[in-house]
Amino acid sequence: MNAIAQILEPIVSASGICHWENLPAASQQQIAQASASDNFSPSIIYPNTTTELSQVMQQCYNNGWRVIPCGQGSKLAWGGVGKEVDLIVSTERLNRVIEHAVGDLTVTAEAGVKFSDLQKLLSQTGQFLPLEPAYPEEATLGGIIATADSGSWRQRYGGVRDLLLGISFVRSDGNMAKAGGRVVKNVAGYDLMKLFTGSYGSLGILTTVTFRVYPLLETGNTVILTGEVEAIASATKTLLASALTPTAVDLLSTRLVKALDLGQGLGLSIRFQSVTEAVQEQSSRILAVGQQLGLTGTLYNKVEELNLWQSLPQPIWEPPSPTAITCKIGVLPTAAVSTLVKLDNLTGSTGLGLIHAGSGLGRLRLDSAVVTPQTIVELRSYCQTQKGFLTVLEAPTDVKQQLDVWGYNGNGLNLMRQIKQKFDPKNLLSPHRFVV
Repeated sequence: MNAIAQILEPIVSASGICHWENLPAASQQQIAQASASDNFSPSIIYPNTTTELSQVMQQCYNNGWRVIPCGQGSKLAWGGVGKEVDLIVSTERLNRVIEHAVGDLTVTAEAGVKFSDLQKLLSQTGQFLPLEPAYPEEATLGGIIATADSGSWRQRYGGVRDLLLGISFVRSDGNMAKAGGRVVKNVAGYDLMKLFTGSYGSLGILTTVTFRVYPLLETGNTVILTGEVEAIASATKTLLASALTPTAVDLLSTRLVKALDLGQGLGLSIRFQSVTEAVQEQSSRILAVGQQLGLTGTLYNKVEELNLWQSLPQPIWEPPSPTAITCKIGVLPTAAVSTLVKLDNLTGSTGLGLIHAGSGLGRLRLDSAVVTPQTIVELRSYCQTQKGFLTVLEAPTDVKQQLDVWGYNGNGLNLMRQIKQKFDPKNLLSPHRFVV
């Protein structure tokens, strides 16, 4: 047992500490990708309560121990590579649903609650949380917030920051704090919910979160249009300018269309969810638009439609590969189609891409055995010319060390550093993984 574990054992007990040699190989690989140290073999600490977490962080603060927070660890490899990290602190045992206010359409739960478990609970009362994170079976609420991992439903419901009503968290010094509340209309205090969304555990460790939820919709249809670039671009423009109300609109790269056996060329997936008559009418109208443009249209409904939406993001996140490079991008919505064309040109049509047409946000998957870091630099440069960005989420450690993972060139970096200094003056939380 190392010295840190010995000091923390009286707080979390022996069952609250997992030593490196006892971790599954997959967990060891995820942790290794989160740090630049060659001999990084930390213990993982599992507090059972918020009080235990607070006491653990007090010890970290007093001893200057650097911490990477996580939930289940499914996104530990995302973002920058940590330096001089001493331990991992997991919130996976903070896994209680505190309150589900069915009539108010809100739910309050601890940060370690699994997304999939919460959805099952909400479905019992005909409600759901409209997010589609990566690795939904393992992802925790805290990890989803920390990485701002939204998904295709942002077309209708917005992103994580738009659904998050309140948070409680433990600061780097072990003190507890909170912001927002448990009601849809919050008016008092700073809106720290937006600040913590996408902060990668660098400002504090989330303990309790409150989300706005929505009623499950009666039925759903999905229309897939595939074909030539110009026709897909025209269909997208027509759809977004129309009175139609899709819950999801995604552009699919040629490789993703092929991988999912949806047809040939670029793809456009449009999901309608509402009462049956409205869904059928809107589906017919967009199919007609596709036909006029010479696109191939396919309608999915019922179980087939649900299976389609479960499979759409899978080629980007799975299967795990030691050579995979996964990126988050953002461009002007009007540049989404041209960005996928650029992806094909730079990768020889080997890159997988999915971009949300309404926001211009998306995900790419490349293979470091096929592309070079220079390819990523060129893709990032193109995104920046379209008023956007490219962030490397997952990649082999040696690839990340050759790149600026975030590639941020805006004027807000100094402000971000000042915020980090106020929340974490000793730089103990996720050091070098986000704001450097």
